[in-house]
Amino acid sequence: MSNKMKKIVVPSLLLSSTVLLAACSGGDKKASDSGKGESNYSYVYSTDINSLDYTFSSRSSNSDHFANFIDGLLENDEYGNLKPALAKSWEVSDDGLTYTYHLRKGVKWVDSEGNDYAEVKAQDWVTALKHAVDVKSETLYVVQDSIKGLDDYVKGVTKDFSTVGVKAVDDYTLQYTLTRPESFWNSKLTYGIMCPVNEEFLKSKGKDFGQPTPDSILYNGAYILTNNTAKSVIEYKKNESYWDKKHVYIDNVKLTYFDGSNPDSLFKEFDQGNYSTARVYPNSGGYKDVEAKYGDAINFSQPNGSTFNMTFNFDRKAYSATSKKTDAEKDSTHKAIMNKNFRLALEFALNKEEYIAQNVGKTGAAQGIRNMLIPSQFVTVDGKDYGEVVQEKLAKLDPDTFSDVKLADSQEGWFNADKAKSLFEKAKSELQAQGVQFPIHLDLPQDEKSEVLVNQAKSLKHSIESTLGKDNVVIDIQLLNEDKYLAATYQATTAADKDYDISTASGWGPDYLDPSTYLDIYNSRSGAQLDNLGLQPSETAKDNPSAQVVNELKLAEYDALLDKAAKITAVEDVNKRYDAYADAEAWLSANALQIPIQAGGAVPSVSKIVPFTRQFSWCGMAATNASYKFKGMKLQDKAVTTKQYQKALKNWEEKRLETAENTK
Repeated sequence: MSNKMKKIVVPSLLLSSTVLLAACSGGDKKASDSGKGESNYSYVYSTDINSLDYTFSSRSSNSDHFANFIDGLLENDEYGNLKPALAKSWEVSDDGLTYTYHLRKGVKWVDSEGNDYAEVKAQDWVTALKHAVDVKSETLYVVQDSIKGLDDYVKGVTKDFSTVGVKAVDDYTLQYTLTRPESFWNSKLTYGIMCPVNEEFLKSKGKDFGQPTPDSILYNGAYILTNNTAKSVIEYKKNESYWDKKHVYIDNVKLTYFDGSNPDSLFKEFDQGNYSTARVYPNSGGYKDVEAKYGDAINFSQPNGSTFNMTFNFDRKAYSATSKKTDAEKDSTHKAIMNKNFRLALEFALNKEEYIAQNVGKTGAAQGIRNMLIPSQFVTVDGKDYGEVVQEKLAKLDPDTFSDVKLADSQEGWFNADKAKSLFEKAKSELQAQGVQFPIHLDLPQDEKSEVLVNQAKSLKHSIESTLGKDNVVIDIQLLNEDKYLAATYQATTAADKDYDISTASGWGPDYLDPSTYLDIYNSRSGAQLDNLGLQPSETAKDNPSAQVVNELKLAEYDALLDKAAKITAVEDVNKRYDAYADAEAWLSANALQIPIQAGGAVPSVSKIVPFTRQFSWCGMAATNASYKFKGMKLQDKAVTTKQYQKALKNWEEKRLETAENTK
């Protein structure tokens, strides 16, 4: 949900991973394990909402918020299991193609003042999907190939939306027909594009629907947005008409804008009782105060499904933020980035643990390391962790290069100075034959006000330059104000607007429970994250302005592996499907189109959030990277101790395994 992280992710942003992913951790020497806590939550946010159209936006900086305003058919419990939300029950046809959902009666749409507007009915989901197509949703990729007839309608092959496999059988019965069986289909229902929209309200708002103002949408979720003031404050209030109000324990939410320039201020505000939780920074000058007052209560949140990486711009067009002075320098950088051995040299030269330590300190740095795009334990293949299978396949592709690479999370799996130098010498020989000038200059934009992000950029620069030599590679950090930084990276609207050679400004979180939710983002024909590579997706290569670069990168090979895996339905043979996707991941790792660095989460904090009370999921709007999902969350009157957190973690892990077995 881009990251998009989300998604990530995507929707799903590095600023979030360093500032906002406090999750369910924290402590205080005087903490109690019980007792009624506060009913008002207060903390910070770092990126303004730019859309409330939950059927459109894939950015976690938006979905973190509208996840609280809108409910879909299903939701996750605190252990990650899907359970009824607006659908009270459902059934699946024997062929796995038709899903029929029976809706709760009496669920209310309310306006931004909390006034009843209408009842939520099945037609609202039909309206929502058509609207998503009309506005060219960033999240269509989640369902476009899944719902029967949707792909043809999106492409204009058919003009009649009634041919699309979504149908309101009656007011309280909704039916989806799929193009092929998907055992993970229901996990897509927790994503914004699968949530309802009231047609009458949509028509009344027109193009203003989903604008970042409280009155631009209707609400059927736990909260109502009451204030959204850019770079200032975001506030919610509890929805008194909410269908599941008894499980909403926080009455009011207040998030104050934080630009990252004074990390220690978060703890100070927490200590004064102004914030409900706070990230803490072991490298900061004020950390001694944290240790003095909360020394036995500084906890790390769990790594989550979001992966933050370093991406290459393979077809750079924008040069507003650059140290390059000549076209020859630009051409040399482009040729270097296009060279696989050069990219691999950077990957082996990057010390991820030191990079992450700039954020969380040396003690917990390794915990957040991610060595491939997908979390190593995301799925299993014939009883093996997915990462173990990919590692075996990667080693077979090139034993000399990859035999000692380790892909499991939370370890330094790639860093190898000798191998980095060896690969660079190969790259240098190949590039010199093309007339490339050295050193290669790589522009890396960064938010000048974020102390942590700037320090991470400096760490990246140091590890690569010290390993490969400044006479070979120079990382030019481009310090920009926040607006220019976001415009050049995370919020750039097209591939041509991406203004960098390398970037660490974004990541990806899963949209549903299948490896394709990660790997499809780099499909050269439709990938949701191709723009971060400076590329434009296109079904027809000749129509793609990035066609030559796509061809040189041999992305057709990757596409073919994705196609092979997609043809194996999870219902037919889940292990065979996952094994095929492991082939695609091995190719992606071997070609270093992007360099995974860290997982979301895995950061230290102090907090009054009762551990593991809010919803959990790898994906959807309640994903662990969306740390603003407040339904179910409880606060206690004193901060959580390390002892309490570890006990809660153990109980949660045991209960999660138990409930997962019971729901199979």
